[in-house]
Amino acid sequence: MFRFKRKTSGEDLVLGLHSTIVEASRRPSLYGDGGIPDTMEGRFEALVLHALVVLRRLRQLPHPADDVAQELVDALFAHLEIALREMGIGDFGVPKRMKKLAGAFFDRTAKYDPLIAAGDRSGLAAEIGERLALEPVRFEAFAGLILASEAKFSGATLEDLFAGPAFVEINQPTSQATSGTRA
Repeated sequence: MFRFKRKTSGEDLVLGLHSTIVEASRRPSLYGDGGIPDTMEGRFEALVLHALVVLRRLRQLPHPADDVAQELVDALFAHLEIALREMGIGDFGVPKRMKKLAGAFFDRTAKYDPLIAAGDRSGLAAEIGERLALEPVRFEAFAGLILASEAKFSGATLEDLFAGPAFVEINQPTSQATSGTRA
């Protein structure tokens, strides 16, 4: 009798953006000898930094980007909770660990954000090195990748981000990686 239009859920778009961030942070080229250690801590750093690049861009965009940013953070934490449960952490241990992860996430974004804003590759590599207790020089290429992705997303619209931001690959030259503005 009545034709109802199904509203498309923004949740699907946010989950797609979340998946893109997770996939980018898990690329094998980031890990191994001379890269990020393939440990829980190393993967967490990669996830935080990839998410931060997108969150920084969302902060610069008009409404509803602020809502999308909050939904993205919520999706990240839901994913982290699932990971804890898959590791065998019980119901009583999850809230305590989630509180620690949230503190670590927000502490890192507060430290990394001004370094990314300043384009400080050495400072970013040093901060990553300090977090992972390894020599900062090991993270120069990764810090360059994060800064190149930041530059690449500088002109991205919300629609570009929903289409799947193409993070810069670690083997791409930085000058080539920063030339495009579409995500």
